[in-house]
Amino acid sequence: MRISQANADDTVDLARLLWLDTCGEEPAQRSVDAFAAFAAELAQWWSDRQDSHLAFVARLRRPEIVGMAWVALLPRVPRPGATSRLSADIQSVFVRPEQRGRGIGSALVAAASEHAARLGSLRVTVHSGRKAVPVYERLGFESSRRLLSRPPD
Repeated sequence: MRISQANADDTVDLARLLWLDTCGEEPAQRSVDAFAAFAAELAQWWSDRQDSHLAFVARLRRPEIVGMAWVALLPRVPRPGATSRLSADIQSVFVRPEQRGRGIGSALVAAASEHAARLGSLRVTVHSGRKAVPVYERLGFESSRRLLSRPPD
């Protein structure tokens, strides 16, 4: 397995993984136009946010991407003596179902988190589904009583 930072050439594969994660199925023949439209939207969205949203991908021996993890870099308000503060949020971690249980998701989250730390991020957060909490805890994430969330009205 090889983990690397994704680039614009990977957008269609990233769109396929996001589609699979959301819809639960590969883009079907009847959905080819919908998938193509989504891939184009993702390409434009990412182009507009290339400095704040990075994707990391996992490849096996084939060039096909089997997993992804995004990291959103969030500039924080400057403080005296600390004018370049940064936080990061891990987002949209997904591994193809047939590849799960091999440590791919953990490797992706570790790569994204380490990259954010190298850039100077003060903290890395993740919003996780209940099943994935133990995985994130094994990777060093901890629950915090200080991180609060307000649901939409």
